[in-house]
Amino acid sequence: MIVIGLTGSIGMGKSTTAKMFEEEGVPVYDADAEVHRLYAKGGAAVEPVEAEFPGVTRDGAVDREALGQRVLNNPEALRKLQSIVYPLMQSRQGFLDKARAEGKDMVVLDIPLLFETGGERAVDAVVVCSAPAEVQRVRVLERPGMTQEKLDAILAKQMPDAQKRERADFIVETGEGLEPARAQVRQIIAALRARQKAS
Repeated sequence: MIVIGLTGSIGMGKSTTAKMFEEEGVPVYDADAEVHRLYAKGGAAVEPVEAEFPGVTRDGAVDREALGQRVLNNPEALRKLQSIVYPLMQSRQGFLDKARAEGKDMVVLDIPLLFETGGERAVDAVVVCSAPAEVQRVRVLERPGMTQEKLDAILAKQMPDAQKRERADFIVETGEGLEPARAQVRQIIAALRARQKAS
């Protein structure tokens, strides 16, 4: 089974691209959704995160806004947070086991900070979603509560798009519209299946 790592900086169309893989029958594991579950009321990350960063929980759940203010622009705090959260993300192995049991030939792991956390070592191919910087900026600033300052802080903790592109096995150019992106997703799936047959 081919394990694809899907990544891309904020506003690069990663979630939309992940849906396109799903529509082509490729199961997708969403790391962000898993973190949301861990941070929700009763989630396994709530107590350890509050212990490390007192005051970032509200009503038994992690307040992502409050936590973000503590770790943004603070690499050491971000490392501490990752060391708490990543070991709790056990559903990934369950997802992989289920896909293998169902005879799937490939899966996608949708991981925003794939390169930043060394996650590319655990996948067979990396797909990077990319778009021109101006397209990215417009997309992100349309999000509720987003400001240029917040965008700059988020980009500062993410590997630059140019570096991600250099390290990618495949790139999905999302700035050209949905149908061109969908065509690229289909080409990637076909290329990986051909590579698997040849090996």
